Amino acid sequence: MAQVLSPGAVPEPELKFEKEEEWRENLNVRLMCKDCREDPPNLYEDHASGDLICADCGLVLQQRTIDQSSEWRTFSNDDQGNDDPSRVGDGPNALLNGAQLNTNIAFDAGGKSSKELSRAQNRANLDKGNKSLLSAYKQIGALCDGWQLPTSVSDTAKHIFKDAEESRLFKGKSQEALIAGCVFLACRRNNVPRSFREVMELTKVSKKEIGRVFKLLENFLMKREKEKEGQSHMVAGGVVVTSDGAYKGSGTADPSDLCSRYCSMLGMDQQTTNVAIELAAKTNNTGALAGRSPLSAAAACIYMASHLMGAPKNAKEIQAVAGVSDSTIRHAYKLMYADREKIITKEMLRDRGDPDRLPRPS
Repeated sequence: MAQVLSPGAVPEPELKFEKEEEWRENLNVRLMCKDCREDPPNLYEDHASGDLICADCGLVLQQRTIDQSSEWRTFSNDDQGNDDPSRVGDGPNALLNGAQLNTNIAFDAGGKSSKELSRAQNRANLDKGNKSLLSAYKQIGALCDGWQLPTSVSDTAKHIFKDAEESRLFKGKSQEALIAGCVFLACRRNNVPRSFREVMELTKVSKKEIGRVFKLLENFLMKREKEKEGQSHMVAGGVVVTSDGAYKGSGTADPSDLCSRYCSMLGMDQQTTNVAIELAAKTNNTGALAGRSPLSAAAACIYMASHLMGAPKNAKEIQAVAGVSDSTIRHAYKLMYADREKIITKEMLRDRGDPDRLPRPS
């Protein structure tokens, strides 16, 4: 910008600022042995002594180099002679409350002073919430292990339980019923559904109580997702963006998933299992078993598939697995038999099935 000077004034010199260049490492400079002069260099780093050595001639190029890798050292079990390579404690657990930076005094079975210190710390510990959470997580893990469920189901159930505890909406409900409802809901959300009867037999909680807690959990999660969705709406350029993965309810159990598990428990071959799954999908589309429970539908589909493929299973065998009475299975099969022309297709039979093998319902 030009300066405006009055008569007799001396112009001020213009100041010019040179932009300093950002430092960058020169990648063309490489370390190599001055004797061998191999390119690329064959170097070996001795972590014990901290030396950088030429692997060909043994010349030490650098001494006392800084080790950039992770260091593992612990002093917690030195007195017990254990070789524990952990230097740090556990990472923060999202399932627990607080900063989790407490120092715990180890309980040594051989020392009287350590016992007294450990007991004194336990009495002075005011964080009772984490203790109850850990106890509930232990029960959830045991239940999921009893069904041999994947870790994702256990983690989902623990997160649901923590959210329910923090909401204070389930105060007064028994912890066993809440845990049973969380496990039931986690199984549905991870596509490994279990029936109310199975959860009741595992947890010893009544089916009515499990259903009541399940409904409360469903309403709680749906309401929380609506609140999150309302807070996460962002308007950018006239476009409303919402968060993905919102909880939209678990719905009812799919008979196809139940067929796959029940056929495995009955020891049926994969081809017959596939036919049972396809029959379950067809009955859903045609509405042949509308109003029937998923357990009854899955049991009837297995009954029909086993006879179609020449490996019949009677209603008593299926009853022991599905947990429904044989009369219920036969009545559901009667409804499917009436619509067999709509349900059974040529692609389903795979040159092995024969509709003439189907027994006539009594």
